[in-house]
Amino acid sequence: MGTKIAELMTERPRAVEPQTPVQEAAQLMEIEDVGSLPVVEQGARLVGIVTDRDIALRVVARGLDPQRTPVGEIASRELVTLSPDHELDEALTLMARAQVRRLPIVIRENELVGMLSQADLAALGKEKLTGEVVEAISQPPRGPRVESASSDETRASAQYLTEPPLPQDRR
Repeated sequence: MGTKIAELMTERPRAVEPQTPVQEAAQLMEIEDVGSLPVVEQGARLVGIVTDRDIALRVVARGLDPQRTPVGEIASRELVTLSPDHELDEALTLMARAQVRRLPIVIRENELVGMLSQADLAALGKEKLTGEVVEAISQPPRGPRVESASSDETRASAQYLTEPPLPQDRR
């Protein structure tokens, strides 16, 4: 039997509520030295995740006011989650396939109980495993990047035709 996520995850991670101003969330990220925060309602029900990238692209790039923009307006809501009882191998495969660096860990009705990140994997001390996972997560998808013009401005839109490669056997 392999390692369970519960053995590695960060328990009781800091989280914000949807109405939290983006600036406050960014300050909390700095204090906690993290790149993302889970977004919860009713104290623990996971409804989204906000990343430093979300803040850069969905607030700063659009010229929104970080003091007035609530996290709920910019948070990613399509989440990839697992439970603490899942095997680490399942988490690694999912992280690589979904190309995410952090996984919220939930129980019951999306109740947040932890986070699993690349840093948690590095704590395992298995350099080869960590390197393979980081490489798979960071691998740009294969296929053409098709650019199209819409209205008066040109926007790049990427269409990826294949999934990134997954790490080999992780034992």
